[in-house]
Amino acid sequence: MKKIASILVLVFVFTFTSQAQQKRKNKRPNFSIEQRTELAVKKMTLALDLSEKQQDEIKPLLMAQAEDRKTAMEKRKALRDEEKKPTADELFAMKNQQLEAKIEFKNKMKDILKAEQFEKFEKMAKNRKQKGKKMLKGKAMKKRMENRRDR
Repeated sequence: MKKIASILVLVFVFTFTSQAQQKRKNKRPNFSIEQRTELAVKKMTLALDLSEKQQDEIKPLLMAQAEDRKTAMEKRKALRDEEKKPTADELFAMKNQQLEAKIEFKNKMKDILKAEQFEKFEKMAKNRKQKGKKMLKGKAMKKRMENRRDR
């Protein structure tokens, strides 16, 4: 009887927590590219103390970057839906294009920002990259735990 009661409690707790996590995922607003760009420019203005001219120069860069990211994501999603895996050459081309875009963006930012602003921008990018790695590591850990439970 005690075993049955404890199993029921565990099932209830597991169901409750998984539903809470699903609700949290759905609450995230879906902003347009323009809205995201506007917010990003304002965050950068606060962090880097940008002038009006710098804001006007950065906005199109961020807009283009967001559009490129969105198209790439849609392309990957379409491949995933078709259950196609890209070949090694296609992966190389995608990575190469991605890195070229990053280099181009960085060079344009270097031209727009002052030296001290660019230094701070680099630190922000490094912190964002580390935070992203932590989040990916956490997601990978959750996925492994779910796979173990399914077995």
